[in-house]
Amino acid sequence: MAHSEDWCSFLQNCDHLVSASNPLLLSGTLTRVAGLVMEAVGLKLAVGSSCTVFLSNGNTVSAEVVGFSGDRLFLMPSSDVYGLVPGAKVIPTEYSGELPKVGHKQHPRRRAADRAKHIAVGPELLGRVLSGIGEPLDQLGPLHTELSAPLYSRPFNPLNRTPVSKPLDVGVRAINTLLSVGRGQRMGLFAGSGVGKSVLLGMMARYTSADVIVVALIGERGREVKEFIENILGAEGLARSVVIAAPADTSPLLRLQGAAYATSIAEYFRDTGKHVLLIMDSLTRFAMAQREIALAIGEPPATKGYPPSVFAKLPQLVERAGNGNNDSGSITAFYTVLTEGDDQNDPIADNARAILDGHIVLSRQLSEAGHFPAIDIEASISRVMPNLVSKEQAEFSRIFKRLYSRYQRSHDLISVGAYVAGTDPELDQAIERYPSLASFLQQDMFQQESYDDSLKKLMTLFAPQNNDHIQ
Repeated sequence: MAHSEDWCSFLQNCDHLVSASNPLLLSGTLTRVAGLVMEAVGLKLAVGSSCTVFLSNGNTVSAEVVGFSGDRLFLMPSSDVYGLVPGAKVIPTEYSGELPKVGHKQHPRRRAADRAKHIAVGPELLGRVLSGIGEPLDQLGPLHTELSAPLYSRPFNPLNRTPVSKPLDVGVRAINTLLSVGRGQRMGLFAGSGVGKSVLLGMMARYTSADVIVVALIGERGREVKEFIENILGAEGLARSVVIAAPADTSPLLRLQGAAYATSIAEYFRDTGKHVLLIMDSLTRFAMAQREIALAIGEPPATKGYPPSVFAKLPQLVERAGNGNNDSGSITAFYTVLTEGDDQNDPIADNARAILDGHIVLSRQLSEAGHFPAIDIEASISRVMPNLVSKEQAEFSRIFKRLYSRYQRSHDLISVGAYVAGTDPELDQAIERYPSLASFLQQDMFQQESYDDSLKKLMTLFAPQNNDHIQ
């Protein structure tokens, strides 16, 4: 009996010692650094896992597994690699003390095996400006949140989505009436550089009727971050917003994570029943970040230098936005697409046009003529507009576009005086009405136009007494 008690006591002591001891530390070795990619051996980790690389001076570099070949792991750093030496120790993040705090609860709808990819979410993020990995940039202290969610959520069952059926007031007259947007719609804003897309985004950020605004500034100029917050959002707008900033000088990994993090925040608020406006500037820079990573690890280029993985990543990001089920809110998303050289057939622009629910094209010609917002009504479309508006509004919109387009096609003849009045009755109507049509499309950046007021002005423009010759 005494012998049995001794064994029980011995086993209890062993159990206590094992539980109190440090776990076996898994580590690998850095063997190569070439451009953006680091190579390590000695570890077997899944793609997407996080690692910490230790420098000789005691500092560390965070990295993510982006691929592998045989027993070699390809790592992408989230910061510069100055100070790295051959043979540096590589440790999985789960062993390096960089996991989210234990107090953070996972959001109930989220499931992910990699705890290291979870990042803070919650109402405490409102009014904050964060980096692509959730680090505060606004010097307002650390985040105190109780919830965390994965950067990359699982695909949403399309049959569980609520259809887009309610119009959304974005505060811009031309969009409200001629390109009506619905709650849960994903729209693209296509423009070259310097055409006014950031200003138009700012108008929608200030005037859109949404509970929460999530702004993702991905790969753009760092100067624009502070300007967007102070001059466009303002203190009132920032109070209901979360800003994720991953400027052009950050690593491509942080730019990818910044877009994913902003979408995760929008998903969290949608799942709590909020109507969210997600603004991402820009989708093109997101694609370029993925291209940098893919080419660095050896993926062959396909279309104009873009590897196939780029065109797989775009719909994975965009499809996370939209309506939830009947018990949740919505994410209405506006993604800017940079058309380099104003080329609307750019591979990213062409792919984005196919996966979005509509596109608003900004014209450089209109911008240079002082026409703001420089929306090219002829080239723009909202695919869900027929499900949102009345038959009367749809008919007036059709007449508006027909007359405006008729004038634009004959503009050269009219400007040189080659057109003789009375030759074409429809063109005569277009010439007569063009000043009022062009005025209707223009709006000052600090002027808000509600959906109802916009609709009234459209109806007034085509009042019965003014429509005697329109069919």
